[in-house]
Amino acid sequence: MPPDAREGVAGEFGVYVHIPFCAHRCDYCAFATWSDKFDLAESYVDACVADIGRARAAGLSRAATTVYVGGGTPSLLPRGTLTRLLDAIDTVPGAEVTIEANPESTTRAFLTAARRAGATRISLGVQSLVPHVLADLGRHHRAGSVARAVALIGDVGFETFNVDVVYGSVAESDDDLATTLTGLLDLEPSPPHVSAYALTVEAGTPLARDERRHPDDDVEAERYVLVDVTLGAAGLSWYEISNWSRPGHECRHNVACWRGANYLGFGCAAHSHLDGRRFHNVGSPERYIQRVASGVSPIAAGEHLDDVARQLESLQLALRTRDGVAESALPADPALTGLVERRAGRAVLTRRGRLLANEVAIRLRPPAAGNAAAVVAPVAGILPHVLLADDMRGYELHGQVL
Repeated sequence: MPPDAREGVAGEFGVYVHIPFCAHRCDYCAFATWSDKFDLAESYVDACVADIGRARAAGLSRAATTVYVGGGTPSLLPRGTLTRLLDAIDTVPGAEVTIEANPESTTRAFLTAARRAGATRISLGVQSLVPHVLADLGRHHRAGSVARAVALIGDVGFETFNVDVVYGSVAESDDDLATTLTGLLDLEPSPPHVSAYALTVEAGTPLARDERRHPDDDVEAERYVLVDVTLGAAGLSWYEISNWSRPGHECRHNVACWRGANYLGFGCAAHSHLDGRRFHNVGSPERYIQRVASGVSPIAAGEHLDDVARQLESLQLALRTRDGVAESALPADPALTGLVERRAGRAVLTRRGRLLANEVAIRLRPPAAGNAAAVVAPVAGILPHVLLADDMRGYELHGQVL
């Protein structure tokens, strides 16, 4: 791993827990989530707690510096189960603990229980504040519930939180997106972190089956610029292609993942990374519960990356961030004109470069590769979930069935 990829990795260890239950499945969603399996919630959390304990006993886990509970909709868990889940995870003092929530299920009781259990950060799935855009996305919450949820987050005492936005719906206009962005920024408290993702068409979803609803790439590029300009003017700086924050409010969990840190995933379809070994669990909650109850590993498959592949992946992840990569990792190439800014020995994506990040990524050269030919194979074989330019969840992808 090149030295610049090690920055921020030493001492970092993450835990991700996937909660696969939703009240309703959105039309664009391809994650491992179900709206008809909520009766499994208690036994599913039991399995996660048992799996966490076994990983600790096996020496695979240690005190986490970051925890991310995603899904799905963790805010739908029965009373007491979230506390039981978080109590099972060892954390260091000052650890960041993020819980995902939807506006409709963000209640004072949920937030109070989450904070008492150690949660430090809420990630709220907003997507849009415009009713007809929400309808086109297959979202069932009302725009007015967002202001109520955000007010509760501040009132309960969370010092930082995130809101997610999805842009690119064919039902959305530039004015609609501007309405969402300004409406979010005007909330009290104003979100210190915004994640904005281009709508993507995933196989097997209702969105994929209706070509009339497929987003236009050029429109999404224009919308990205609108997001970047609007959030930048409000004091939120981009620190990763799809993420903007005020200073000190970056998501530590995702930053650690982008820098190649180790993390363990628990729950169905959850992904893990340990020193170049990547693996993921079985995809359904029933199979996960059954395997854990039977004392069988829930791991479905995995792979080991060689040194060159690890170096290349580290560079590809780092390229997405505002720190960029060492300038030597991107040899001079006329094709990069206007896509990369070179300063202080670093190569950082320009705004236009962020829109064409994959075009830049295929030109990266890891130090261990002696020539350009040595780069081709790792690029072709790199795992898809670290190369998506604007994924719905950025690198909060551990819950996706790949």
